[in-house]
Amino acid sequence: MGTVDRFKGHIAAVGCGSGMRIVIGIWEQSPLGPFVDVMLQQDDGVRVLLAPNQAVADYVRGTYTFDEVAVTDVAISRDGNRLELLAGPLHLTVECGRRTLLGGALSLLPGPLAVHPLWLRILNPVVRLLAPGVRTAGTAGGGRMEYYGVRDLHRITSISGSWHQVSLGALKPVKPPVTFGFSSMPARPAVASVVTTIRPGFSGQA
Repeated sequence: MGTVDRFKGHIAAVGCGSGMRIVIGIWEQSPLGPFVDVMLQQDDGVRVLLAPNQAVADYVRGTYTFDEVAVTDVAISRDGNRLELLAGPLHLTVECGRRTLLGGALSLLPGPLAVHPLWLRILNPVVRLLAPGVRTAGTAGGGRMEYYGVRDLHRITSISGSWHQVSLGALKPVKPPVTFGFSSMPARPAVASVVTTIRPGFSGQA
């Protein structure tokens, strides 16, 4: 790993009628190569990571907090606005909708500014007020600093699927907030285009 690790891709987050909250990371570019991972929090609060290989499992659990970690096949496919995820005992189909007003505004920001750690530190107090539980900058596991630069946002309109062959139920808000790390996802289910920057420690420099 280099001094600064950057992950570019998409994050999809949904709540389920069963009480489960699911966060999917779809990373086209990363220090670990392209991969998909899944963080889920069950109704009883148990946090589970589904990772496609041991390297991803070690890195992600070194950055976030989980009660269980499983290395398993994780695959996602896209057909128009539909995403289909197969990850061990999890089967999830997601229907994506229109870009949100916030997504439209974010897409107008110059790319380098939108993902720059200094900008994300300045933006963080505003985001905390507008979206309780959501952060754009904070301390991750292992003394790392993490920054979320969102470039676009599309609504999720419906889901279907199962966990260990038990139905996940209908689409619900991501409530209560997930507790994998310093930030949750917005309560309204959505797919975000995002650049995540992770640094080994905070030196006060952007």
